[in-house]
Amino acid sequence: MNLRQRPQATRGGGPTYARPEMQEPFNIIPIHNLLADHPSLRYPEVRAAAAALRAVGDLRKPPFVQWRNDYDLMNWLGLFFGFQDDNVRNQREHLVLHLANSQMRLQPPPNLADVLESGVLRRFRRKLLENYKSWCAYLGRRSNIIIHRRRGGDDVRRELLYVALYLLVWGESGNLRFVPECICYIFHHMAMELNQVLDEDIDPETGRPFLPVSGDRAFLRSVIVPIYNTIKEEVEDSRNGTRPHSAWRNYDDINEYFWSRRCFKSLKWPINYSSNFFSTAPKEIRVGKTGFVEQRSFWNLFRSFDKLWVLLFLFLQAALIVAWEGKEYPWQALESRDVQVRLLTVFITWGGLRVLQAVLDAGTQYSLVTKETLSLGIRMVLKGIVATTWTIIFSVFYARIWAQKNSDGRWSGEANKRIVDFLWTALVLLSQNCWHWFCL
Repeated sequence: MNLRQRPQATRGGGPTYARPEMQEPFNIIPIHNLLADHPSLRYPEVRAAAAALRAVGDLRKPPFVQWRNDYDLMNWLGLFFGFQDDNVRNQREHLVLHLANSQMRLQPPPNLADVLESGVLRRFRRKLLENYKSWCAYLGRRSNIIIHRRRGGDDVRRELLYVALYLLVWGESGNLRFVPECICYIFHHMAMELNQVLDEDIDPETGRPFLPVSGDRAFLRSVIVPIYNTIKEEVEDSRNGTRPHSAWRNYDDINEYFWSRRCFKSLKWPINYSSNFFSTAPKEIRVGKTGFVEQRSFWNLFRSFDKLWVLLFLFLQAALIVAWEGKEYPWQALESRDVQVRLLTVFITWGGLRVLQAVLDAGTQYSLVTKETLSLGIRMVLKGIVATTWTIIFSVFYARIWAQKNSDGRWSGEANKRIVDFLWTALVLLSQNCWHWFCL
């Protein structure tokens, strides 16, 4: 009889009930007690996932705490890395539900339904850590996921530990979930520490087996709270978003910081709290914008749609040149060599518009340039120099065409040769832009 079916007590007395025994709280599945009479525990896939988590085996036990026989891999991680107990309970159910559901969908069903299939765990791990793998590849860092690809309980357990560690980090990250690359950075270093614990490495500073920062809520206090407080201060400094976009960092700016290798040099691990990443002081000290700065300007209308404007300007110029001849049909005007050569001026205009774009980039994104992003400022300057150089080159080659034609009094072979030289130069510019767009 459950509590909802309990009859109301009467004044005259009646049956007495023993107070129900307090149980460990759970959300959906009572993983802590596989012998409980609960509908979810009747599925062998659920029992298989829960049993896999209990395979602690001969792992080194966390120091300074009393290890209990009912602890599993989630408790092991929680004690070693200082995760909160409620987070450990939540992510245990989270992981068991994922693995059990994945194994239930296997076709054909496995022969042993109450044993966790290694393929199920492998596919789940690859999907869960796909973003982390991409992040490592982008930054040129070696992943700290070390799987030896051999069958055995140790490999399954190690794979479970990586998956469980990521879920525990994610579960306790709170608002840092809006900066997924920051979570990748945290997981990258915690997976490295996990490898050191599993491989029983010796800490060179203490001469004892390596031990990560642990203790009651150690992960929350030492990792999450400092980064969260930095984001909170940035939001408060924004004056509800009314300050200029260049004066404060939002979630995207924080996340962009972890897309660069300088986060390894500045933040380090364990986290260097004196890093300028945590500073909300003036721009000269703190980490500023890293990806894009929105400047309120009319010129954004051109800068944001520069390719469209360039296309319209060049088409207008070409149309005016053809229409100026006064022919009935455009192709009649194109039969004239003079018109054909005048149309080459669109490349000069294109170069000039590229110069304008480079100037607007520098004028709107100069706030990104700091001591740490000096290369970005150099890139802006070089972009303007290259655009100006191409404009000058096209102007010189175009002037040489008309100089040769005026000297010969007609479109001679030498004048036509200079037209071909101009076209080869234009082809070089076009191939350069096509390669750039292809790389993007």
